Amino acid sequence: MKHWLLKSEPDVFGIDALASAPGRTTGWEGVRNYQARNMLRDDFRKGDCAFFYHSSCDVPGVAGVVKVVREAYPDPTQFDATSEYYDAGSTRAAPRWFSIDVQLERRIEPVITLRELREHAAGALRELLILKRGNRLSVTPLTAAEWRCILALRPAAASSRAVQPAAGPRTRSKKS
Repeated sequence: MKHWLLKSEPDVFGIDALASAPGRTTGWEGVRNYQARNMLRDDFRKGDCAFFYHSSCDVPGVAGVVKVVREAYPDPTQFDATSEYYDAGSTRAAPRWFSIDVQLERRIEPVITLRELREHAAGALRELLILKRGNRLSVTPLTAAEWRCILALRPAAASSRAVQPAAGPRTRSKKS
């Protein structure tokens, strides 16, 4: 099993929207970066776990844990001319973009903030890509040691399987 960090802006698609989705499951669609696409397509496997990270917001940080429940398939938004993620150059015969399906395992409350993660930048999280200057990828791999270190910042989150869905407005489509 591999570990990942998936970033999304909460005003586009946040943990509340995932918690409100049927079965707490959704496609991780809208990724339009080739490096991130390659990881989704080639490296993600059913059963992998990922942190759901809120980015570009007042308090960026790890908001939850998700599990991959479906491996890569063509991202349907690339074929939808009304979607902000439409790609006129992509065809069903040769899709350019891929999605995976994720299911919310649990929220992490309070959010493990970027500031908290940075407190470990000289130690266990020294290679964590999200802490590297210039890294803007919405999909990044984590080592098992990084996964354990981040989970240890909220011990209750590591042992809790309960997820309390919160009502919240669903705004635009998904991730970037």
